[in-house]
Amino acid sequence: MSPKQLDIRVGNLDCEHDAAAIERGLTNFPGLNQLKVYPKAAKVSLTFDPEATTPESLKEKLDALGFPPQAGLSMPEQPKPWRNPKVLTAAASGVLLLVGWLLSLAGLPETISLVVYIVATLAGGYYFGREALEELIYEREIGIELLMAIAAIVATAMGQAAEGAMLVFLYSISEAAEGYTEEKTRSAVKALMDLAPKFALVRRNGTEQEIPVEEVVVGDVFILKPGQSVPTDGEIISGESSVNQAPVTGESVPVEKQPSDLVFAGSINGEGALEVTATKAFADNTISRIIQMVEEAQERKGQSQRFIERFGARYSPIVLLIGILLAVVPPLLIGADWTIWLTRATVFIVAAAPCALVISIPITLVASLGTGARQGVLIKGGMYVEELAKIEVIALDKTGTITRGEPQVTDFIPVNNTIIDDEQMAELAAGIEGRSEHPLARAIVQYAEEKGVAPAEINDFRALSGAGAQAEWNGKRVYIGSPRLFQEQLRVNLDGRAADISRLQAEGKTVVLLGDETAVYSLIAIRDNIRENGRQAIAKLHKAGIKKVVMLTGDNERTAQAIAQEAGVDEYYADLKPEDKVTKVRELAERYGHVAMVGDGVNDAPALAEATVGIAMGAVGTDVALETADVALMADDLEKLVYALNLAKRNQSVVKQNLGLSAIVIGALVIGAVAGVFTLPIAVLGHEISEFIVIGSGLRMLRA
Repeated sequence: MSPKQLDIRVGNLDCEHDAAAIERGLTNFPGLNQLKVYPKAAKVSLTFDPEATTPESLKEKLDALGFPPQAGLSMPEQPKPWRNPKVLTAAASGVLLLVGWLLSLAGLPETISLVVYIVATLAGGYYFGREALEELIYEREIGIELLMAIAAIVATAMGQAAEGAMLVFLYSISEAAEGYTEEKTRSAVKALMDLAPKFALVRRNGTEQEIPVEEVVVGDVFILKPGQSVPTDGEIISGESSVNQAPVTGESVPVEKQPSDLVFAGSINGEGALEVTATKAFADNTISRIIQMVEEAQERKGQSQRFIERFGARYSPIVLLIGILLAVVPPLLIGADWTIWLTRATVFIVAAAPCALVISIPITLVASLGTGARQGVLIKGGMYVEELAKIEVIALDKTGTITRGEPQVTDFIPVNNTIIDDEQMAELAAGIEGRSEHPLARAIVQYAEEKGVAPAEINDFRALSGAGAQAEWNGKRVYIGSPRLFQEQLRVNLDGRAADISRLQAEGKTVVLLGDETAVYSLIAIRDNIRENGRQAIAKLHKAGIKKVVMLTGDNERTAQAIAQEAGVDEYYADLKPEDKVTKVRELAERYGHVAMVGDGVNDAPALAEATVGIAMGAVGTDVALETADVALMADDLEKLVYALNLAKRNQSVVKQNLGLSAIVIGALVIGAVAGVFTLPIAVLGHEISEFIVIGSGLRMLRA
């Protein structure tokens, strides 16, 4: 049998240390082929041999390791504080610290208060002390927990048991709060999970039944009542309604849906009832894909985060070494007092511990990635958030990005009302083009539908390759096609219409003529128009600090110039093949540095890959776009690009603030520790307060 995969969320998975514990516990587990742990998402992904083990066995093992599997699709939640062992031991440590202090004030023998302080230290330090030893033994690493444990032990050994107990109490509080902080950063993913309903009403074997959404299979027909969320991606087979796609794409306006249209998991049905055929199982639908990609993105670290982690791995052993040197060198070399320098060394170890520094970047990045996903901007990792903040030039594909990607009739100019009236012209144009598959033909048919005009009855339709089409109408041969068709093949005199044709073409429009062998009935101008907010969005890009907005297109020079002028881009390049777009992106990168390319994620894949950051627009429901780009804008909305850039810049601003604050606090505490100005309690308070400030600052990115 082929290997199977089990993705399961577990409780108590809050940090890299917990992930390492799971990996150690499942090493050499019979039948387990591959293991991946996502601590930011509290998820474990297991690939196993179904002949050698079962999902139940794996779940039992995880539970035995202290990481209980969660039921269904639920995100694990932290226990209430009064049921959380870490909180309870921290609280016990605080109570014992207070009792020891009161006993010492009461004048009782020091031995009694010393015993109470030691018990307080053991209670508060149980969890992080165990983590420190496991990290040292199994990972061969000296971490912050070990620094704190050593400082507490040394303080107690030097007769400063109260100070040691206070250190342990305060640090144990921050450790207990870590799980709640992680839970807060997971709120964005939890919000995405809550978009899809837990049950779906499906019709099977002629009866309607409610089943869990994870049991919906491709081909099931499910019923959507007004106001209900869509359980999985599907195609409407009956009914019409407006569907609010804002939860998935961030679009503010509901989209009208009718039979054959697609609906996406997590969107909300409006006023009508719909019957929908499921096109994807729950595990593969849009919401599940987004959640999976956000989780993977949160595990991908940016360059600055990787640097800080490497720095921390080297920094903590150096802090311990300097602390040892501070304790022994002055007494040995210059005969200084051992107690004074041991105290300073202990305070130094606490003061220099890089907690706030190490946590400043990941907590901010995780919050940013989740917030972006909630707003329809899927960024695939910390490194892309960092790169987005550096972008100075944006290259935009024209078709489908700046423009709608669908040709539309912009002008319908009657010429010979005496031959046939205006309504007949529209009927005739729609009648002929209704037989054609050309994109321009569809635009004319759509125009007639919008005007409420029924297509005329025609006979003997024939496509004219590269020129247009002809048909018989009311016993007359009629034509629709390019000016060249009428001028060169039909020999119709267009002198009277030349000015209008030139004007429309100068506006980047394709001109189509309707007429017979002797006269032109009407001029029809068609163009792929820019999006409603296209010019506004490009102006906002400039305000966001983008130096140049460049348009790349395979269209001709005349059309490109007209669209570029209307959209307000700085430069444009026309008549480009896909490989030419790659060359232009490369040239822009050489000239300006960091370049983002925005396209549809399919035709523009090579250019997206060449850019510093590749951005796919309108990626909802498009698997290729989701896979290809570094950033996926779920809606067909250029303003989402502006939002993504501003989010990245805000993220970098918060990271810099956190790093600056952490460095200042550590620097001040270290100087005070070495100079003997700060006592151990002051160093501990400064250390813990700075950590909580950095956490709170990073969580600001959860605001949309």
